[in-house]
Amino acid sequence: MKITLKITGALLDQVRRDLARPHAFAHERVGFLTAGAAAMADELVLLVRDYIVVADDDYELARDVGARIGSNAMRKAAQAAYRPASALLHVHSHGGRGLPRFSSVDIESGAVFVPGFFQSCPKMPHGLLVLSDDRATGTLWPGAGRHPVAIERLVRIGQPIVEQWGSNYELA
Repeated sequence: MKITLKITGALLDQVRRDLARPHAFAHERVGFLTAGAAAMADELVLLVRDYIVVADDDYELARDVGARIGSNAMRKAAQAAYRPASALLHVHSHGGRGLPRFSSVDIESGAVFVPGFFQSCPKMPHGLLVLSDDRATGTLWPGAGRHPVAIERLVRIGQPIVEQWGSNYELA
């Protein structure tokens, strides 16, 4: 199955600005994207609806990871994805340029918390997204109990062009 994530340029810029803000003690910021999903014969398209900012008070002090958020942040994200039913994607940035990669912490922690998103929206896919300053990498769990798969294509929609990037794409 081919997976495409589409986001407006204005919203992607807003996400990058938020994730670049300093925090009092966390080394990085995180947030959540909600998205609608449309399945076709061999493709799943996610259209990002909104960005959920994680409040400063919802970060927890942790020296072993760049950022740790508490259950309150997860609850707020799950509530935002409940109605309308939305895919929920945890997003953060590694900065720099080029195709970012998930860290081992990203992979291990995502495998623990992303399946929990299916409790609030069991019929929607959920996943992880990591941004650089000009590209992104994503992975998606298509359903509860299913293995995650790579988001093959990410499309930035807006003027003057549509940019596509992912594992098989370079910036236009």
